[in-house]
Parts: sequence; structure tokens; C-alpha cells
Amino acid sequence: MNPFEVLLFASARDLAGCGSLRIDLNEGATVAQLSVALAQRYPVLAALLTKCRIAVNHEFAEGERILQLGDELAVIPPVSGG
Repeated sequence: MNPFEVLLFASARDLAGCGSLRIDLNEGATVAQLSVALAQRYPVLAALLTKCRIAVNHEFAEGERILQLGDELAVIPPVSGG
């Protein structure tokens, strides 16, 4: 298992009550697997995660992207306003 720190922003931060979470994932885990693991470990985030994007090293990442140790991960909720 590899440890990853996941930064949380906006409503994700509010729901979790913190600015980052630590999660352990198997080597070769993907962004999609990260989302599933976060929803399982932190059920308060589950519904929101279906609407969020995951950023890896400051760029939005697709679900099949493989995570590497040292990647900076962030949950980015949808933004609204006007």
C-alpha cells in the first residue's frame, strides 16, 4: 500500500472538516480507484465526489490515470456563481 495525501477544497473541505486526508492505495491505483476509496472511507464525501474532478499535480486527470508516489492530489468540487 502506498500513502497519498489528498487536498480538499470548497465544499469537500467543509464536509470533511479538514483541508486534507491521507489514504492508502495499492501500487498502480488509478484516479477512479482513488475516488471509490475516498467515498468508501469517508462516506460524508460520497455524494459530492460524483460531481468533483480530481487534479493530479495541478492538472485535471481522467479516471484511468495511474497515480505515482509523490503526486499532489486534490478534490475539486464544481464551482457556481455569477
